[in-house]
Amino acid sequence: MKGVFSAPGDYVYFKSQVPLHKIPIGTKQWRYYDFGPKVVPPLICLPGIAGTADVYYKQIMALSLKGYRVISVDIPRVWNHHEWIQAFEKFLDVIDVHHIHLYGTSLGGFLAQLFAQHRPRRVRSLILSNTFLETRSFAAAMPWAPVVSWTPSFLLKRYVLTGIRDGPHEPFIADSVDFVVSQVETLSRDELASRLTLNVDAASVGSLLLSDSFITIMDTNDYCAIPQQLKDQLSERYPEARRAQLKTGGDFPFLSRSDEVNLHLQLHLRRVGVEARPDLVWAIPNDGTGGSYSKSEDGKGDRDDQPKDDRGNSESPSRESELSPAPESSESHGLDEQLLNNANYSFNGQQERPPLCELLSRQQNIASELHSRFTVEIFLQYLLFIRVGSLYVISKLFPETLENWCKVDICIAVHVVA
Repeated sequence: MKGVFSAPGDYVYFKSQVPLHKIPIGTKQWRYYDFGPKVVPPLICLPGIAGTADVYYKQIMALSLKGYRVISVDIPRVWNHHEWIQAFEKFLDVIDVHHIHLYGTSLGGFLAQLFAQHRPRRVRSLILSNTFLETRSFAAAMPWAPVVSWTPSFLLKRYVLTGIRDGPHEPFIADSVDFVVSQVETLSRDELASRLTLNVDAASVGSLLLSDSFITIMDTNDYCAIPQQLKDQLSERYPEARRAQLKTGGDFPFLSRSDEVNLHLQLHLRRVGVEARPDLVWAIPNDGTGGSYSKSEDGKGDRDDQPKDDRGNSESPSRESELSPAPESSESHGLDEQLLNNANYSFNGQQERPPLCELLSRQQNIASELHSRFTVEIFLQYLLFIRVGSLYVISKLFPETLENWCKVDICIAVHVVA
């Protein structure tokens, strides 16, 4: 987490193509990305304390190309769980979304469960990653919670960052940590304070009306900021939930193991009956309008390019019908296993390799060439320094020898030029 952070090339491309929406709803300001066919019931991604809507950019890019609609949101400034439930419900009403599938990590997974408990008719399924059922252990570890709202921003950021494991990581995990740290730096004091308050405010998830068959638990097996005891409690609460174990990935597998996470998300959505619409996927336009499609706007431009602060009217209206889980036949189960065991899986297939991959490949080649040139220049400068130093020492000790050497060097130079 040290050094100057440089944004990944695919993230830069994502920001240039997918619009960020900002809408005020009451006293809350919502930031979110919404990408994919509007007629598909959305997968809504909820980040943890250190995350923003941007941390799920790999899921937005990959799943939208498959025909799914993905919404990634920032957790707004709410100070208790009841306020969160009401604010999130108003947000869904404003963007005209009724039935949702929630993917939450860490604090986001806890908030997703609370919403599913208190608004069961709206939540069709859950994907929970490295999350928990109750906040008691976090409250005990943070005795200064009553004064968190008055704590300076730099102390809050330091506290959040100490929860992220620092040390030697494999490259992909190290990159994910650097990216999340860069996102923490964008959060204000009130945003950090409200999230920490939600993380320690006394609450626990009660029984859900949602069947375990509509829940997927996706955890990493290497290390995580969430204690293993809390993750075990979650598994015991939902014994019939589908397990998706990742051997490695750290705290942010959606960045460090995005291909595996995207595959499990896709399998979950298929299993609970979400039908992708790849026929409605548009190529990402150069004007960054979002590439979403709705039958009600056939022949019209997508309204995502309207002003962002339009109080939520940038969405096209759509109604999701009641969904029933897709039957898990032996054929579909075999396909799932085949996909999970495919080591050569890529997020859009070899034959549909997007221009982004080619762009990253060219950037890597350019970086290698620049590194080689830089190394050669440094080596030559080192040789020149050694040569000058040697001549200086010889001039002091053996002035006559230096004069003879200079004559030889001049003769050689004249001979080379001739």
